[in-house]
Amino acid sequence: MAPAIATRELTRRFDALVAVNALNLDVQAGEVFGLLGPNGAGKTTTIKMLITLLPPSSGTASVAGHDILHEPRLVRRSIGYVPQLLSSDGALSARENLMTSARLYHLPGADRSARIEEALEFMGLESSADRLVRTFSGGMIRRLEIAQAMLHRPEVLFLDEPTVGLDPTARKAVWGHIRGLREAEGTTILLTTHYMDEAAELCGRVGFMHLGKLVALGTPAELSAQAGPGKDLDDAFTYFTGSGLDEAGEQGGQFRDVSRTRRTARRLG
Repeated sequence: MAPAIATRELTRRFDALVAVNALNLDVQAGEVFGLLGPNGAGKTTTIKMLITLLPPSSGTASVAGHDILHEPRLVRRSIGYVPQLLSSDGALSARENLMTSARLYHLPGADRSARIEEALEFMGLESSADRLVRTFSGGMIRRLEIAQAMLHRPEVLFLDEPTVGLDPTARKAVWGHIRGLREAEGTTILLTTHYMDEAAELCGRVGFMHLGKLVALGTPAELSAQAGPGKDLDDAFTYFTGSGLDEAGEQGGQFRDVSRTRRTARRLG
């Protein structure tokens, strides 16, 4: 079976900066895969290329069997995307947000109501369907955004830091729904996260990126073991990316990154 996501020498340059450097990666159908690394490692740039928001400088990739360069419309029809920053409209209800998404995805009118009710039920939002989203908790907002991204039943779902700013209870609730998507729908999921416990809990395999390159690939247990006896995925993160405080200050975590993360966390509550 062909991989759900396949990259070949995928590269993105911004002037002299090589943000993603000759990435070769296969993600299998039905897999939950974690793309991990420090700020500035190239994770979000990789996702933006895979979802056709950003053209590669060289190399190529396919998503759900469609080439990102030659079949971008088919790629977009086959994916769902939940960005790190909030994407739901707080001035609308959950149901209205879902109806907006249904129209954007060109779902047939006869199917929209049933699909929306199904999404609300799956994400545990039936009782809050007609409340304004600005009254929702952070966890509820994230569940709604995942529901919006899944409304057209995509083959591949991209989640960029899906639990940033959430409390432990809300994080675990979102984890349960992510697992449910894979088990019930067979959805392939690629996620980024800075929470290593989240990656260990959800992902069958993870890849560490550092300075635009994929530097390690394997199961959480395999990569933890490579970091040393008794080590966990947090230790593996440091082992493979060398992310000490001095280096982190040089290659990631700049003012813009910190400001964006704090702003998102504050809005998620």
